[in-house]
Amino acid sequence: MNKEQQLLRLNLQHFATQTFNPDNVMMSDSKDGTIPKEYGTLIMNDMMQNSKIMQLGVYEEMNKQEKEFDYFAEGPGAYWVNEGERIQTSKATWLKITMKAKKLGVILPVSREFLQYSMSDFFEQMRPKISEAFYKKFDEAGILNVSNPFSQSIEQSVTSASHIVEGDITGDNILLLEDQLLEDDFEANAFISKAQNATALRQATIGEGNLQQQIYDRANNSIDGLPAVNFKSSNLPKGTLYTGDFDSLHYGIPFDISYKIAEEGTISTIVDQDGEPINLFEREMVALRATMDVAVMIVNDNAFAKLMPIPEV
Repeated sequence: MNKEQQLLRLNLQHFATQTFNPDNVMMSDSKDGTIPKEYGTLIMNDMMQNSKIMQLGVYEEMNKQEKEFDYFAEGPGAYWVNEGERIQTSKATWLKITMKAKKLGVILPVSREFLQYSMSDFFEQMRPKISEAFYKKFDEAGILNVSNPFSQSIEQSVTSASHIVEGDITGDNILLLEDQLLEDDFEANAFISKAQNATALRQATIGEGNLQQQIYDRANNSIDGLPAVNFKSSNLPKGTLYTGDFDSLHYGIPFDISYKIAEEGTISTIVDQDGEPINLFEREMVALRATMDVAVMIVNDNAFAKLMPIPEV
């Protein structure tokens, strides 16, 4: 091996041992790819702490677009057995179900100066915006059936199961809401509410005569002893409560978050103060598009119920 070959080999070995460091990479040199793992993990953590589906539902590991698994719908019974008797058996019901992931995307316009940031600084700045956009869209689809690419949502389930109570937020109506589940052998383990319901919840009581007690614990944000999460969405009407056995709600995240930065074009879904679409070239801006794949599935419609105001005529 001559000297030039030795130098080439040493150089190749040197570059092969270099590890990717987002602190040393400018965004102008890396306009698409996968968000660095450290920041992708932080975005996922933000989502799991704020998404109501992810707070209450059951996480399913996924490594591809679809996941098939068995759901134990109805189990075998147990029997008393006398000494020496044969133990009876009963049939269990297993359902094979498939959870499918859908692509969720967000586009965020930013100043062109952001291209001069390192990848670390850029995604540190953009992390809260990306995660908020993702979890709001995911929850509105999986809970409210708003712009929903999935075949299921909690709103669809309560309609399919006819588990809807119409009326004001009162102690009696909340108990009636929970009874909807009990009649189908499900027991509520959480509520979904919104901050605007707080006054009505504080006034809700159960009991008779002078033995009235509040059903809402403001300090612990619990309803009838069950945790309540506040869902901030303009698509959730005031006076609406969802409850259910959230063990029947499953979600998955099969892939890392990908991104791409565009320097030209018009963003038709975002408008300025005059109602005009944002033109990146004219405004000297760039747009970050981030995409991820998420899945949601409800294994039994009867596990959820809804309290809603009486529709106005």
